[in-house]
Amino acid sequence: MAKKVAVIGAGVSGLISLKCCVDEGLEPTCFERTEDIGGLWRFKENVEDGRASIYKSVITNTSKEMSCFSDFPMPEDFPNFLHNSKLLEYFRIFAKKFDLLKYIQFQTTVLSVKKHPDFSSSGQWEVVTQSDGKEQSDIFDTVMVCSGHHIQPHIPLKSFPGIERFKGQYFHSRQYKYPVGFEGKRILVIGIGNSASDIASELSKNAAQVFISTRSGSWVMSRISEDGYPWDMVFHTRFKSVLRNILPRRVLKWMMEQQTNHWFNHENYGLEPKNKYLMKEPILNDDLPSRLLYGAIKVKSRVTELTETSAIFEDGTVEEDIDVIVFATGYTFSFPFLEGPLVKVEHNMVSLYKYMFPPHLEKSTLACMGLIQPLGSIFPTVELQARWATRVFKGLCSLPSEKAMMEDIIKRSEKRIDLFGASQSQILQTNYIDYLDELALEIGAKPDLIALLLKDPKLALQLYFGPCNSYQYRLVGPGQWGGARSAILTQKQRILKPLKTRSVKSSSNLPTSFLLKILGLVVVFMALFPQFY
Repeated sequence: MAKKVAVIGAGVSGLISLKCCVDEGLEPTCFERTEDIGGLWRFKENVEDGRASIYKSVITNTSKEMSCFSDFPMPEDFPNFLHNSKLLEYFRIFAKKFDLLKYIQFQTTVLSVKKHPDFSSSGQWEVVTQSDGKEQSDIFDTVMVCSGHHIQPHIPLKSFPGIERFKGQYFHSRQYKYPVGFEGKRILVIGIGNSASDIASELSKNAAQVFISTRSGSWVMSRISEDGYPWDMVFHTRFKSVLRNILPRRVLKWMMEQQTNHWFNHENYGLEPKNKYLMKEPILNDDLPSRLLYGAIKVKSRVTELTETSAIFEDGTVEEDIDVIVFATGYTFSFPFLEGPLVKVEHNMVSLYKYMFPPHLEKSTLACMGLIQPLGSIFPTVELQARWATRVFKGLCSLPSEKAMMEDIIKRSEKRIDLFGASQSQILQTNYIDYLDELALEIGAKPDLIALLLKDPKLALQLYFGPCNSYQYRLVGPGQWGGARSAILTQKQRILKPLKTRSVKSSSNLPTSFLLKILGLVVVFMALFPQFY
C-alpha cells in the first residue's frame, strides 16, 4: 500500500514535492490555504496574513535555464528573466502537464501537525485541517512542509530609537505593492537586499528623494554578464565552483572586487561591503547604479535615531523632512502548526540536517522543503530536496544517526558563518553547486564527469565549463530523463530565442570570454601539475 504524504503549501516547493511523490509512487495530499497555486510568486493586490507577498514589478533574479525544473524546460520564447506573472504561467503549465491539481485541497488551512501516539514505531502524523469552518483530522505516514519562509516580517523597531515619535508613515517592504501614492515624497529605505534596491529604484522615479540606509554595504551585480548572457549561466559553472573552493580567501576577495567593480566602483558609490572577505549574496539590480548616478537615490550609513520628521545616521549626518520609512529588513520564519520544537533556530543555527530533516525524530518522516537560501535558483534546489526526501520516505535512502546529523549541522553552520557571516539574513545561506551535488549524491543522480569524458566528451566538457543547471541531475540515477542531454546541448538557442526578434548578420569572431576561459584552464592546469613544466 502506498504511503500517504501530507504536503503543506502549493507554492513552488509544494508543486515539485507533489510531482516527486507521484514519481515515487507515493500518495500525496496537498493542503493550500488560499484559492490557487503559486505561493510567493502569485501577486495579489492586498497583503494577506499567513501568505507571502510581492510587489507588482518583481522579476526573477535567476534566469529561466537555471530556474526550470530538471525534466521540464521553460518554453523557448519565454524571456530569460521572468516577470512574476510569467513565472506563474510556467508553474501552471507544469501543474497541468503532470496533472498535479487533483492532489490539492484549496482554501484548507493546516492547524496542527502532531505525532501519532505510536509514532516511535509507525512514524505517522496526525494532521488537523480547517476548511469552510470545519475541522478534520487525518493520519499521514509522512509530512513535507512547503509553507515557505517569506511570511513573517522581521522589523527590529527596538534598533531604531525614536521610531515611536516619527510622524510619517513606516511599514515593512512586505506591504509594498506599487509606487503609486509616493510621488513627491522623501523616502528612507532601510536595508540593502534585493527588495530594498528594487523598491528604492522604483520609488526614485517619482519621489522627491530616496535614501538607502545600510550597515554593511553590498556588492551589486547586473543580470547581464559576459557577452550579454544571464549572470548565473556564467557564474554557476563547475569549473568556477572548483576555483572558488580551492583558491585562498584573499584571492577570492580580489576576484569578487575585480568582477563587481568592473561595472562601477563600489567605493565611489558608497556601496562597498564593510567585510569584503564574506561571500555574501550580492544584489542583482540593473537600475540602482544609474539611479545613484542621477542623484535620485543616496546611500546613507546606519540609522542611529529617528525624530518626528528626520533620520540621524551613524556618521552624524541628518536628513530632514522624511515622509516614509520602508523597512526592507527581511523575514523570520516559524511553523506554528508544528508540534513542539520540531524546527529550532538556536545560536544563529537552524537545527535541520542538510536544511531538511529534524535530527531528533525517531522516524525520519518529516522534511522541510525550500527552507534554504542558495547562491543560485531555489527551484532546482528544492526539486533535488524533494527527490531525496521522497526516497527517504520510501526507505530507498537512509539518514545517519542523530549524533552524526547534529555534528553535520554544527559543522555546516560554522562553515556558513565563516563564508557568509552571522547576521540574521544569512542563517539559510549556502553554496549553490556544492549543495546541489550533495543532494544528488544522496540519490545517485550526480553525473560522473570522468566516466562521461571517456564516453561523451562533448557533453562532459559542457557539464564542466558550461552552466550547472538542473538537467545535469537527470542524466543518471533514478528519474533519468531521456531529453536531458539534448536540453543541455541546446540551452543556448533557448537563451537567444526571445532576443532574436530582428535579423542580424552573424559574426564568426571568437568571443573574448571564450579565449579567457581557455587561458584560465591552462593556468589552472599549470598550477595543479607543475611537474609537466
